[in-house]
Amino acid sequence: MTVFTEKERLLAVLNRQSTDRPPVICPGGMMNAAIVEVMNSSGQTLPAAHSAAALMANLAYAVHQLTGFENFGLPFCMTVEAEVLGSEIDLGTLACEPKISRETFAAAARVEYKDIPAMLNSGRIPVVCQATAILAGQYPDIPVIGSLTGPVSTAASIVDPIPFLKDLRRDPSAAHRVFQYVTELLIGFALKLIDHGAAVIAIGDPTATGEILGPKMFGEYAVPYINKLIDAVHQKNVPVILHVCGNLNSVKPLIPGIKANAISTDAMVNLKHLKAEFPELTTMGNISTYLLELSTVDKVSLQTKNLITQGINIIAPACGLSTSSPLANIQAMTRTVKAHPPGERA
Repeated sequence: MTVFTEKERLLAVLNRQSTDRPPVICPGGMMNAAIVEVMNSSGQTLPAAHSAAALMANLAYAVHQLTGFENFGLPFCMTVEAEVLGSEIDLGTLACEPKISRETFAAAARVEYKDIPAMLNSGRIPVVCQATAILAGQYPDIPVIGSLTGPVSTAASIVDPIPFLKDLRRDPSAAHRVFQYVTELLIGFALKLIDHGAAVIAIGDPTATGEILGPKMFGEYAVPYINKLIDAVHQKNVPVILHVCGNLNSVKPLIPGIKANAISTDAMVNLKHLKAEFPELTTMGNISTYLLELSTVDKVSLQTKNLITQGINIIAPACGLSTSSPLANIQAMTRTVKAHPPGERA
């Protein structure tokens, strides 16, 4: 039987190749596993690690070692892009993730466009890239996943979200200019991460949901700009994971048109049915984050086994983990995947 490194296994699955078992990962960004218990156990803590490359790399290593997730996921928040684009950021506390305290612009038509190459060398982008290089250099068999905030969520992080969502209908030309702008920044960030050793790019775009956008706006704005970003990453022969929040029902026919190598979904989505409807999809997820935070080791292990036997390609949390999630529950998830006998898949 072929013995896979963690990096080889993940890349094989993303390239639709056979493996011994599914990988079990947590990609970072909106889906990071820097929980309080990991930080207290390791002494590597936030918010300091948001802004210092060595601390960020150390915390990512501690997450990998203590949780059992088979990757390093960077950064630990969704505010890196918004910050360089001008929004005010509160970096939070050990128990509270960073958040946007004030968007820069009141409407899409009022966005002031800055020089993208200069922005790529500002804020925390160099910190994340340097941390990526540290980890990729020291641990070549463990995949570094560089996580980006998707185009819709990034746009809504620099323009007041409620007016911006209205602008998608009342001022589409201005909205498209904003999307073009933020997508070019995201492409530049992704390529820098790849140049520094990221093996996979993950995109989390929680504002790009059927519930928020509806199918028409999802098709007009989310799909083309996400695909533009994916195409640029694929030019570097690097695979992409996309996480889509919420219920997929209203936008499900559009999902196969997204060019990601894997689609990660929220817990409410029945991945077994999604695979049956769209067998070409590589599926990822979707252990309930409520279960991971509030339930028992045995129930977490049972749900994990169910996903494995249903043939889900990559096992992962369904969305962002609560920082209060017990480490024992996360370890139950990763341990169950690693112990599951090869071949026991539906």
